[in-house]
Amino acid sequence: MDRTDNTLLESVDARTKLAGSNRMEILLFSLGTKEVFGINVFKVREVSRTPKITRSPNMPHGVEGLISLRGNVIPILSLATVMGLQPAPGSKEASMMVAEYSKRTLGFLVEGVDRIIRVDWDKVRAPESVMSGNAGFITAITELPNGKLVSILDVETILAQTFGDIVISFVEPLASDREHNVFFVDDSAVARKKIAEVLDQLGVRHKHALNGQEAWTRLLGMAAHAQQFGSRMSDELDVILVDAEMPEMDGYVLTRNIKNDPRFEGIPVVMHSSLSSEANRAMGKSVGVDAYVAKFDAEVLAETLRPLMLRVNRD
Repeated sequence: MDRTDNTLLESVDARTKLAGSNRMEILLFSLGTKEVFGINVFKVREVSRTPKITRSPNMPHGVEGLISLRGNVIPILSLATVMGLQPAPGSKEASMMVAEYSKRTLGFLVEGVDRIIRVDWDKVRAPESVMSGNAGFITAITELPNGKLVSILDVETILAQTFGDIVISFVEPLASDREHNVFFVDDSAVARKKIAEVLDQLGVRHKHALNGQEAWTRLLGMAAHAQQFGSRMSDELDVILVDAEMPEMDGYVLTRNIKNDPRFEGIPVVMHSSLSSEANRAMGKSVGVDAYVAKFDAEVLAETLRPLMLRVNRD
């Protein structure tokens, strides 16, 4: 079924109810191959039939051109081209998904949009075991009731591949006479690399996890170790930085778990997400995050972390 109108997109209010439930909604679509792909509904502003695209010279590989959408000029990407896929003969990119990502709006051309499914994050797993030529563009895998796999796109990698890697500008090192430690979690390799670059420039030691469940398991181990030796976690860890959408456990549930465990008292949690709308900020606040930073602005991230690591409530 090809749905090319917006009746399949629920209201923001309806979707925000998923916060803290460890569930997500995925918009399913096809790219003219046998695979089924998905994208988090929160990233999608609207779905329509492919409009007339203005071709422009010197566009990056995979960018088909530009369109004017309600007064804004946005780039249009062919996902199949960017991912190096070979659609079946006769397939057409008949649909366009307009996505808002890290304060940037762009259109994705796809063969067809199917439907929205709601899945538990613990049914979503990392794609390491999936051998595929486009595995680098996939952040997670889940399974439909009929047994067919859904590949969830890593939009960060797609944008980096198309428009180039984000260059991290100079970040002033943290002015402190003691060691600082940050634990961060993100399922995107591109995001992990950029976060590490910012923390390195700040002069902060860091550890990371690849998904929410791994992060919680490691944090529990760290807390048990600190408890065994009679120390406080807040003396060993300054900030926990979490992504919002991750396989196995999302950032909302992870944050709630941290805030409900007294061993992590005094450690601020910062949510760092490409879901940058006010609704998503409200979702983060509802589970107790101390700050919310939209991806990816190195300066904003650094200036958010700086006062939290220099706080004086460590006696």
